[in-house]
Amino acid sequence: MKPWLFDILACPIDKYFPLDLYIFSYETKEEEFKEILDVYEKRDINLIKKEEIIEIREEKGKIQIKDDIIIEKSPIDTYLNLIISSINEIDFIHDKSSLKLSKQCFNIIKHDIKDKITKFSNNIEYEQIENILPELYFLNKIKIETEVETGLLFCSKCKRWYPIIETIPQMLPDEYRDEKAEIQFLKTNKNLLDNDFFKQNLKPFNV
Repeated sequence: MKPWLFDILACPIDKYFPLDLYIFSYETKEEEFKEILDVYEKRDINLIKKEEIIEIREEKGKIQIKDDIIIEKSPIDTYLNLIISSINEIDFIHDKSSLKLSKQCFNIIKHDIKDKITKFSNNIEYEQIENILPELYFLNKIKIETEVETGLLFCSKCKRWYPIIETIPQMLPDEYRDEKAEIQFLKTNKNLLDNDFFKQNLKPFNV
């Protein structure tokens, strides 16, 4: 499961959004996070432009932007509002994996990148947009190209949890879920969650 998918997932039972995403492990390797981080820190605008992730065009006198997160061309102010909304979803991601760099990357998005893009959106100067290209590149890379291998999605409204197994969110109705297998999944990953999580009357199964 790519972190971007988390932006659009709601609980299938009560349609609540946003869910909480608990990441137990990644299919993405630590060195892949490092490569993304290196490009961001070097701020090589030419390299970032070559990848053509962020597409900026002037149409009928207006600046239109799209990328791999905001896939429909949008006016710059609309685009930035949607990007900030996507950044805000990071607050609901809980990285419990063993990777140090993945946590560092999410912290950069939550603080440095959110702050810089928010300030730019409050005083948009198109001529200065290259100043935030590394931030937009970084956000796209983390959300679109990294892959969660195991974890769970949690609805804080109805207290249902859904496992992520081999990158696939298992979001079935209660009657189709495998109680034995899913309780074992919780037990296997219990050490990655705090005791308060298990005191929430989890549905449909708890340990």
